[in-house]
Amino acid sequence: MKFLLTSAGIKNTSIHGALVDLLGKPIAESSALCIPTASHANPGGAGQAWKFITGREPRTPMCELGWMSLGVLELTALPSIDEEDWVPMVRQTDVLLVNGGDPMYLCYWMRQSGLADLLPSLRETVYVGLSAGSIVMAPNIGEDFVRWKPPTGGDKTLGMVDFSMFPHLDHEDLPDNSMADAERWAAKLPVPGYAMDDQTAIKVTDGTVEVVSEGHWKLFTP
Repeated sequence: MKFLLTSAGIKNTSIHGALVDLLGKPIAESSALCIPTASHANPGGAGQAWKFITGREPRTPMCELGWMSLGVLELTALPSIDEEDWVPMVRQTDVLLVNGGDPMYLCYWMRQSGLADLLPSLRETVYVGLSAGSIVMAPNIGEDFVRWKPPTGGDKTLGMVDFSMFPHLDHEDLPDNSMADAERWAAKLPVPGYAMDDQTAIKVTDGTVEVVSEGHWKLFTP
């Protein structure tokens, strides 16, 4: 699987170019499924999910980029339907657009739905994460990002990349997302961690990691 792990969506020309490069064709010729599930564990999550799906959240552009086709994959619904009704659709889709919200809630439903087990087999699919949709791919997110408590506890996530992420670095509306906060977060991690602002994304292809940025970021190593 190919990853574009963003802090706040397709925010600038560089990140947009990285997405097109991963797709190997124009966005207008690409099919997408959007996954709003992480929103539901947040206050006002229903409204957040609607804005994401309809492309009405200008701070985090994802669904409004001009996709050839766009559908909604709601993970909480998948355990109640047959795999044959959704797995082929996912396999045929060019890109998964995964919204922000609560990363542990998203991780739980990725596992419960069966999507987490399916992802490694989607070798040509592009996974585009936004905030929680990105950090859920890490082995651990760090206790600072645990709000919704999974039944098993802890901060373990999917581990499909070998680093963790601290999104929204130095965001004006998030006073606890300073570089000093990121350093304290990273000091507790067993893996490398990237602190990244909203103009930054991480591109992963066949295990090769590339930072795509028009802003600022920092890599912390254990």
